[in-house]
Amino acid sequence: MPIEVKVPQLPESVADATLIAWHKGPGDAVTRDESLVELETDKVVLEVPAPVNGVIKEIRVPNGATVRAGELLAVLEPGEGKAAAARTAAAATPVAADAPAPAPAAQAAPATQRAAGRSGPAVRRLAAESGVDPATLVGSGREGRVLKADVAAAVTAAAATPAAPAAPAFAAVPAAAGTGRTERRVPMSRLRARIAQRMVEAQRNAAMLTTFNEVDLTEVGALRQRHRDAFEKQHGVKLGYMSFFVKAAIEALRRFPMVNASVEGNDIVYHDYYDIGIAVSTERGLIVPVVRDADALGFGQVEKAIADYGRKARDGAIGMDELTGGTFTITNGGIFGSMLSTPILNPPQSGILGMHRIQERPMVVQGAVVVRPMMYLALTYDHRIIDGREAVQFLLAVKDALEDPARLLLQV
Repeated sequence: MPIEVKVPQLPESVADATLIAWHKGPGDAVTRDESLVELETDKVVLEVPAPVNGVIKEIRVPNGATVRAGELLAVLEPGEGKAAAARTAAAATPVAADAPAPAPAAQAAPATQRAAGRSGPAVRRLAAESGVDPATLVGSGREGRVLKADVAAAVTAAAATPAAPAAPAFAAVPAAAGTGRTERRVPMSRLRARIAQRMVEAQRNAAMLTTFNEVDLTEVGALRQRHRDAFEKQHGVKLGYMSFFVKAAIEALRRFPMVNASVEGNDIVYHDYYDIGIAVSTERGLIVPVVRDADALGFGQVEKAIADYGRKARDGAIGMDELTGGTFTITNGGIFGSMLSTPILNPPQSGILGMHRIQERPMVVQGAVVVRPMMYLALTYDHRIIDGREAVQFLLAVKDALEDPARLLLQV
């Protein structure tokens, strides 16, 4: 009996999704839990797996379509025998060198999408844009996973080999006769559009102000240097700076709970827990996974959580539940070289801490000029409920904790 493959239940507050790419086409054999199609929501990419072994009988929704929860995507003919027969037939069917592929877009997906089961959404998108079939690549990632570097290497190799001119991926129109300049227009992804909407909402709905300070990271650096090998051996993850900033922020939030609060109408909601969002940059845009109850976690657990989120972000595998909530956010522009910035609030939160590049600078310490690893800190806050005095003292508390890490253990 045919089995219907439907759009799964979407996360709360998400009305619909965009169908990005089919990995399989009609007649293709599939195995249970194999990814069939990708759906993009405002925040994450959802993969819909095959419920059983079988063969794709019919595809009902084409790439690029907008779908809602429960909508029929495809019809699957179950059966191990049918799947095996389909695979055998596909392997035995000769294909003429010049034979066209006449299947319509709604009935069959491109080969670059059908065979890309060993790569993440960002890699598949890059491969599609570059005209590379991920199924032909030997992945250098874990368990043979195809990475962006593998796609880039394939593009470089193809460029060194003479080939017939390929059709452009977009319609290019010369801007002026004889100049050869072109333009292209592409729609925003749902994530990029959502980011744009939230940034405008934050500017419009909150009275944002930013205060700055600087922190001497000499003691934190020395602590990391002394214990990094033992820490990595014990916890299986490197000791980074972010765990120190998370812990320092939590201690400051304990002292200034207003920074951990949010505004709902005419009410102030105080959060007596510490769910810390860590901004992560991906190929699709900035996302903020949340380390929940971070105050109850040790440094090793915080570092593991951050490392896991980074890996999931690269693979496009972060779930909506990992992105919702959060009482305070930390963003690190320093990894891109930023010296100073004014981060934007992550609504409905009332505070966000901006980290920046560590730069050795001459500082006066006890009357002597010494070179110290310094970082500028920025706190953007909602001036509707947080006064300037509280914001400045909060940032000073973060600075004090980082310049004397023993405070983080003693909670003083």
